[in-house]
Amino acid sequence: MKAIWKTIVCFAIVAGIIGSAYAQFARTDDAIKYRQAVMFLIGQHMGRMAAMVKGKQPYNQKNFLRNAVLVETLSKLPWDSFLLAGSDKGQTKMKSEVLENKEKFEEAAQNLETEMAKLVSAANGSDFNAIKAQFGAVGKSCKNCHDQFRSR
Repeated sequence: MKAIWKTIVCFAIVAGIIGSAYAQFARTDDAIKYRQAVMFLIGQHMGRMAAMVKGKQPYNQKNFLRNAVLVETLSKLPWDSFLLAGSDKGQTKMKSEVLENKEKFEEAAQNLETEMAKLVSAANGSDFNAIKAQFGAVGKSCKNCHDQFRSR
């Protein structure tokens, strides 16, 4: 009997979490603004790392790692805001393909999260060539998603 109640309670908690994730955006405009804000921050911190990778700024492991950790965290945030029905309309560059092919979009999102985790791991080390290579892999992940799901 206890196992049944545990299952029911777990199901209720999971349903509540899923429901609140979708309910967090009362309007499609809110979802659009949220994801644009997150993507702006990702772009800012990626730009800081790119400057170091390209030699435009001196490499500083502490600063690079801080930026990588921030982008890794940010990379987990915007995905629900893309999947809200109607959020491909209005002031957005999101293509409707996101909503038409959610599985492919979610795969691209997961790829970014995976590549960012690898970048954080590389940034914890001292091999700058490995860091540069992994930064390139993150960039390819971003480009792949933008090419498929973002209008110019």
